[in-house]
Amino acid sequence: MPSRDDPSRVANNLEAAGRNSAASASFFDGFAAAFDTLYDKKRGRFMRWLDENYRGDMFIRFQWSFERLGDLQGKTVADIGCGSGPYVIEALRRGASHVIALDPAPGMLALLRERLSSTGNQHRCTVVQGALPETSLPYCDHAIVMGVLDYVYDPRPFLKALRSAIRISAVVSFPSRHWFRTPLRKFRYWIRRCPVYFYDEARIRELCLGENFSEVQIRKIPGAGMDYHVWLSI
Repeated sequence: MPSRDDPSRVANNLEAAGRNSAASASFFDGFAAAFDTLYDKKRGRFMRWLDENYRGDMFIRFQWSFERLGDLQGKTVADIGCGSGPYVIEALRRGASHVIALDPAPGMLALLRERLSSTGNQHRCTVVQGALPETSLPYCDHAIVMGVLDYVYDPRPFLKALRSAIRISAVVSFPSRHWFRTPLRKFRYWIRRCPVYFYDEARIRELCLGENFSEVQIRKIPGAGMDYHVWLSI
């Protein structure tokens, strides 16, 4: 049996990762503008009601992430899977000296550039189209990885690349398994040709400790999504 670092296995995993990042990029490009209204609450009354009652976990993980990262004054941050940039803008607002914003979807990055321009923060953010682990990142103090592991075929190369890109810590979300919601979501995304993957707490801990993070703290996010919010320390 080949080892986890066997060259043929690594190549196969990277090839699969490339296919998955392309699929997720295409998927999110399809509704970039609609997704962008979630955090800014620019949607109609009914959709805002749906968001507050059935997508509240998105706002909880936003709050928990910045609580866990602590003081960002003068720190560098990588937002991996940044989307339209709500975490990027908040990190800059909290004093981060520079943010690396990485996402494979050009439509999302166009929205991010609009946000940066409207807030006068273009010079404090480097926008990169790509995905981990295929795209290398400069060394940063912290990393934010929200809503990304859902679409990663093999999380080990991803976590390995993440570990080598940060000095202090990362906050990461992992989608949980649920007897009803998981098969339903798999089917919905299968129709859109975008594979999704799910985890339990034991698997998350095994993966993260296996990639040499010194501390792994896992919290379950309440709400419809029921994701795990994970803090990883170097």
